[in-house]
Amino acid sequence: MIELDLQVASEAGHLPTLANFQAWCAIALRQRSADSELTIRLVDEGEGRELNRTWRGKDYATNVLSFPADVPDEVGGIPLLDIPLLGDLVICVPVVEREAVEQGKTPEAHWAHLVIHGCLHLLGYDHIDDEEAEEMEALERLLLAELGHPDPYAGDE
Repeated sequence: MIELDLQVASEAGHLPTLANFQAWCAIALRQRSADSELTIRLVDEGEGRELNRTWRGKDYATNVLSFPADVPDEVGGIPLLDIPLLGDLVICVPVVEREAVEQGKTPEAHWAHLVIHGCLHLLGYDHIDDEEAEEMEALERLLLAELGHPDPYAGDE
């Protein structure tokens, strides 16, 4: 089961429904056997920029930030197995809308991609080195194709 806390702190745009967000999270997290809890916070550029500057040292709003939960392996000598808390995603609504137009993507396809991308980060996937990036992008392509969306990286090469 996935427990999703959707926080809307943006005045911008036409947002996907809670059901959309739940479906995108479910497909991204289905490889996880345990229950999952996460928060998705939808923000405007001011908050997105501040978070990106604070946590990544980059002074601009980016599309999605992932904050995996920092849960200890054990507490008081008792192992914490399968803690459901995965972490938080922060998605900057105006950036997502702008990118969809600039990249010639439907808003739904771009939203789905960014939610899946962020969820994969919460599971530990990354794209810092080429091998990890190829693995993560291949999984994103597969999951998005299952949803009927095109390759989000087509034309990037």
